[in-house]
Amino acid sequence: MDQAADPCGDFFQFACGSWNKMHRIPDDRSSINVFEVLSDQLQVILKEGIRKGSDKPLRDALKKLGGWPVVVGPSWRPPPVSLEQLLGTLREQYNEGVLIEQWIGPDDKNSSVNIVQASLPEADRHDTSQIYKKMTIKQLHEQVPQIDWLQYLRTFLHHPIDENEHVVAYGLSYFAYMGKVLKQTPSRVVYNYILWRLVMTVTPHMIDEYQTKHTEFRKILQGIQSERNRWSQCVDWTNKKMGMAVGALYIKKNFNQHSKEIALEMIHTIREAFNELLEENHWMDDETRMVAKEKANAMNERIGYPDLLTNSEELNSEYEWLNITDNEFLENVFNIFHYDALHNLQKFGKPVNKDKWYTEPAIVNAFYNPNKNDIVFPAGILQPLFYSQHFPKSLNYGGIGVVIGHEITHGFDDKGRQFDKDGNLMQWWNNATIREFRERAQCFIDQYNRYKLEQVDQFVNGRMTQGENMADNGGLKQSFRAYKKWVSRNGEEPRLPGINLTHDQLFFLNYAQIWCGTMRPEDALTKIRSAVHSPGPIRVIGPLSNSEEFARAYNCPLGTPMNPTSKCSVW
Repeated sequence: MDQAADPCGDFFQFACGSWNKMHRIPDDRSSINVFEVLSDQLQVILKEGIRKGSDKPLRDALKKLGGWPVVVGPSWRPPPVSLEQLLGTLREQYNEGVLIEQWIGPDDKNSSVNIVQASLPEADRHDTSQIYKKMTIKQLHEQVPQIDWLQYLRTFLHHPIDENEHVVAYGLSYFAYMGKVLKQTPSRVVYNYILWRLVMTVTPHMIDEYQTKHTEFRKILQGIQSERNRWSQCVDWTNKKMGMAVGALYIKKNFNQHSKEIALEMIHTIREAFNELLEENHWMDDETRMVAKEKANAMNERIGYPDLLTNSEELNSEYEWLNITDNEFLENVFNIFHYDALHNLQKFGKPVNKDKWYTEPAIVNAFYNPNKNDIVFPAGILQPLFYSQHFPKSLNYGGIGVVIGHEITHGFDDKGRQFDKDGNLMQWWNNATIREFRERAQCFIDQYNRYKLEQVDQFVNGRMTQGENMADNGGLKQSFRAYKKWVSRNGEEPRLPGINLTHDQLFFLNYAQIWCGTMRPEDALTKIRSAVHSPGPIRVIGPLSNSEEFARAYNCPLGTPMNPTSKCSVW
């Protein structure tokens, strides 16, 4: 805390000023914040060794794919395979979605059925600007004739399919434009780009000569000065790619079963608070309100880790298609790419397993999944600052409680609200209520558009960040109400010795301190232009300035920066 700062002027400075002074951004990072510090501590627990290797597996892979023109030189000629076969091979062998992001997953309009889906690379498929289109392969080919979709899909879908097979496409206009560009671009340029995407994916796992080039690239993009320690990169990647195996090791010594019970109890209290706030929402019609309550009550809670982590046979079966050797590191990386692809492609033609947990347990994060209508709180986030069995309830509700409320609210933000309680994309709101919702959402868009990140002299994009902003605001409100319900049932907690703050003040302080952190200017600029989350200081100032309970807790006069006269609220 920076106790010299005025909490009613800039609560982020009050809550995080000293933390930010004490935590210098390491040379190998573009930013430092509470999430990263906790993740680093978790990585030390998971730490393992790593071997060095040569770049031969990459060179061999590029040769098999027809050669990388930029390396082969003027003698390069297009190989005797089509572009569609090249893209399909990259998908099957290396799980690389170049130009086309493709996966097998729940159909948004029938979430119990897995279907072939495609979008532009790195797109959020629940982004409402990316319009859902379900059609046959024949119809898709008619819309985008420059790409032989049947040949592309047959390259990696080892099942009999024909042009009558249904697929889902997001952002059809992108594919139409991409098809035209590909027809007009020399094949050498296209091959250079496509194989460069594979090289770029593999580079972080390569020997130092490649790492140096990667560092130069990230220095310009993110402002980092050096690469992270090899062990840190290895642990991070192994956890991402073999998350269940790593998670099984983590929970044996680092997860308290009592935490799961407490988290479940908090979820129920916060959902109760959400339902109460629903009743008070005068802008919703009664029918939509009733269905919203049904959706909230139908949310599945996933806390800590899936049961299979305690069953060695079941856990081993997760990796039966994965071949790992002792001495070939880069070969293992390629094998994991292939395993990832197989893991997804094997869903083709099978019903959706809604009980399946895909999130690695040893991470500091939480999620809402609209197709399953579930909220996920991995074991890695159930630690201080978010949660401790030794914390007073005010800190736990200000920490993990707000995270729980945040994920619940995602089911009712600008994207999540379009899915029903069973995870199907459909309109379950009436038109009048949708208009009222959009009017309140616009309040958030306008509010956050006014916030400037002084570090880079850029304003926040209120429209791009609206879903996360709505979830921050809703989560804060729900968790504070849930905390006060706990107090009314159990009595006021004794004050903490030596800290001259009430528990209401501690609730908001812990919420704010979750977002302590600083960024390099390059990283700040990248994030403010492309991230769906507002920068940390804005995630503190925005929700708290909308909270009348915060203003009361810190006695902020009406009209001060942290207690403005006009406030935004949806949930």
